[in-house]
Amino acid sequence: MGDTRRAVTQVFLYGTLRHKGLLEIVLGHVPQDRLRACELEGYRVARAAGHDFPLILAQEGQRCEGLLLCDVTPQEQARLDYYELGFGYRLLPVVCEGQQTWVYFPEPDLWRAGEPWSLERWSETDWPVTQHSAREIMGLMGQVPPDELGRYFERIRARAYSRFLAETEPCPATVRAAHGQSDVTPLGGQLSHIGYFRTDTLRLRHLRYDGTQSAEMVREVFLSGDAALVLPYDPVRDRVLIVEQFRMGPWGRGDPLPWTLEPVAGRVDLGETPEAAARRECVEEAGLLLDRLEPVAGYYPSPGEVSTYFHTFIGLCDLPDSASGMGGLESEAEDIKSHVLSFEAAEALMKSGEINIGPLLHLLLWLKIERERLKQG
Repeated sequence: MGDTRRAVTQVFLYGTLRHKGLLEIVLGHVPQDRLRACELEGYRVARAAGHDFPLILAQEGQRCEGLLLCDVTPQEQARLDYYELGFGYRLLPVVCEGQQTWVYFPEPDLWRAGEPWSLERWSETDWPVTQHSAREIMGLMGQVPPDELGRYFERIRARAYSRFLAETEPCPATVRAAHGQSDVTPLGGQLSHIGYFRTDTLRLRHLRYDGTQSAEMVREVFLSGDAALVLPYDPVRDRVLIVEQFRMGPWGRGDPLPWTLEPVAGRVDLGETPEAAARRECVEEAGLLLDRLEPVAGYYPSPGEVSTYFHTFIGLCDLPDSASGMGGLESEAEDIKSHVLSFEAAEALMKSGEINIGPLLHLLLWLKIERERLKQG
């Protein structure tokens, strides 16, 4: 890591930081009077192979486009350092236009260079999600050390993608009030926990139905990404596949039987549609290839405290006796057992209370209504 204690007078910004929207999030403002376009000789910018971020590399005869930020303030350097140094970059000096200039270079041999990096392509495909992850990262400044950011980055990206999906796939408001994000006034808050999930304690006011503002409220919110859930169903054999695994929630509640029966489920990965996530999870958890998906509903399982959003489906497929078995990814510490049951047997488990997971109850009840239609193809 570079020596960031040394005074930095000007910085050459390349790649994603040429995007004025991202630069504003990182710096907290855009210093137009101290920012201008320039080129750095002897370098090129490439895409990190398998990723969406840029790398700057020395190459004789090449020139890379960038922005020169002059008269860098200590606060601006601190914010740039936080955004860059925690993710495998280091601040090193170069000569640009005859003056010493600082550049955030990738750590040697950390990533492999791919094709040339394009700001236009990135702006179109990656910026809509990156803006949300960048806001979360900069919001953690002063709360999470920069050298710890990397361990949380995949979950930060998952939450960013969830925000993107919420913006691009809004639900209608025909009965409920069409109050929006602007009708909530944030008054501050703090990070309560960050790990595999994140919890914030927030102060806010919101618009009331009578047109007045609510009193100040203090609330905790559990932040997570979106998830896809699918109940595999064989309409020829009239069977479903249900998975069983250990769950922290029942265990934490003190349930004497913390292994639960559930639909196949998993998070929606960055850039993945909920439908694609449902198909992928069926392969990973149960070794199943689905014929087609029947969308059921999208909903918040516990909206008073959790940001998680469920995309639910019935997955039509073949379920022979051999579909029962063990599954899950070792890389995610999954230990999953699959049960193939007749619909009647699954319905009996609902009635007895052995099925006590809301999404599975919901999917089985939906299937009960639509079952005859699905049998007819």
